[in-house]
Amino acid sequence: MSIEKAISSNDVPTLVNWVGCKATEAGNRLSTLEVSSPHTNEIIAYVPISGYEEVDSAVKSSEKAFLSWSGLTYKTRAQYLLKLYNALTEHMDELADLIVKEHGKNKTEAIGEVQKGLETLEYAISLPQLVQGKVEDVSRGVQCRDERVALGVVASIVPFNFPFMVPFWTLPIAIGCGNTMVLKPSEKVPITMTRVAEISQSILPEGVLNIVHGDKSTVESLISHKGISAVTFVGTSAVAELISHTCTRLNKRVLALGGAKNHLVALPDCDIEMTAQDIVNSFTGCAGERCMAASALLIVENAKKDGAEGSSEKFSDRLIKRVVDIASKINPGSDQSPRVMGPIIDKGSLIRIENCISQAESEGAKILLDGRLQSEFVSKRKDTNGNWLGPTVILHGSTSDSAMHTEIFGPVISVYICESAQEAIEIENANDYGNAACIYTGSGAAAEWFTKRFRAGMLGVNIGVPVPREPFSFGGIQRSKFGVTDITGDGGIEFFTYRRKITTKWSVPVERSWMD
Repeated sequence: MSIEKAISSNDVPTLVNWVGCKATEAGNRLSTLEVSSPHTNEIIAYVPISGYEEVDSAVKSSEKAFLSWSGLTYKTRAQYLLKLYNALTEHMDELADLIVKEHGKNKTEAIGEVQKGLETLEYAISLPQLVQGKVEDVSRGVQCRDERVALGVVASIVPFNFPFMVPFWTLPIAIGCGNTMVLKPSEKVPITMTRVAEISQSILPEGVLNIVHGDKSTVESLISHKGISAVTFVGTSAVAELISHTCTRLNKRVLALGGAKNHLVALPDCDIEMTAQDIVNSFTGCAGERCMAASALLIVENAKKDGAEGSSEKFSDRLIKRVVDIASKINPGSDQSPRVMGPIIDKGSLIRIENCISQAESEGAKILLDGRLQSEFVSKRKDTNGNWLGPTVILHGSTSDSAMHTEIFGPVISVYICESAQEAIEIENANDYGNAACIYTGSGAAAEWFTKRFRAGMLGVNIGVPVPREPFSFGGIQRSKFGVTDITGDGGIEFFTYRRKITTKWSVPVERSWMD
């Protein structure tokens, strides 16, 4: 039974791997994991844990497909991608509903996720125009040219927080460049990409995309398999570093994206209303479960101009008050509205986030808005047994507080008031991660000063989630990324191909004049 039919009939399906465009039963000898709804913690599917034999079967299927697939022209492969784009666009609403069901995003966020993934697919359709190499006569009778060549079978290991978008950071460019792929979805959200496999089976040739489900052991089998030429990973920094070291030791190309602790800096000349709304959108969107979410807000107080005209209230007080007010109006839910926030992915994550809030409180920080106590979210949790937690705003008196350094990965923001721009930049620079940073200001000079000094790969000016769009690549620095190049955009093309240089020389013809 297809995922679409199983979900619509309220059955609890046991998912299958997709190998060679065919559903492959896991078999009784393999154990399964429960996939639960974040809204209710009810079991919605069982996902198999694939062993080495299942991984080997998927890799061999991709190896078999590679020769013919890589032999096609870029234009021909782009035509397959265009058909896939049209099919997925037709199923956008269905895919968004699956994301809501297994991840917990609200419907607006889920639709946005599918659209964002399709942007990379759109970009990959343009590969015939993007991969043209150089040709030059470097000497008399000697010509050099270069071309991009596919690597082989590549593995993509993706996280739970974006069931569709993150797989589509890698899939379109990888196969568009001539590679074949074995993809392992997160065991927490395996349904969406299983449905994508069903949709793609009549479009992509056999073996171009294979999907294996599983856990840590499946990942280990996949990255150590001799048939895998390159590995991409998105997840925590600790695991990203481990995968990077393993792949490097095995001489495999690797790009492993890790965690983040994104800092937003607000200056007194910013538009308070716009800034407050953007900050809330940044730290509560997708329940804060995204690597680009705001995590720390650094407010630079202006000691010479404490308040606005006709007011003695400080800038920091006005901004914090507005942030808390906007965040407090967010309600729990999953309908198609930007003013509702979905649940946390699972009980373990919910407990971990609540422990981070409790620890901040025990260290002396002030909880200005407590998501553990917000009545709407408390009621929702009692009524549904779901993993509901409201937006949380914490005011810190010390930069040494644990919440100022820990990647909480939830709808929680830490606020610290700085005495100067220099202090703010020093705090941001001291952070181990380097994914994103943002400055809120009305001054071009101030924006330039901060963007030249932030230590992060993706920067925003009055934009709290500075996600680049194609052709710009996605990627951080420091402990937010292990490996070379970025993902998506031209960085993705660079990662999934190598340059082959060809030098040709033919015998130089004897020169003749027109009289001859």
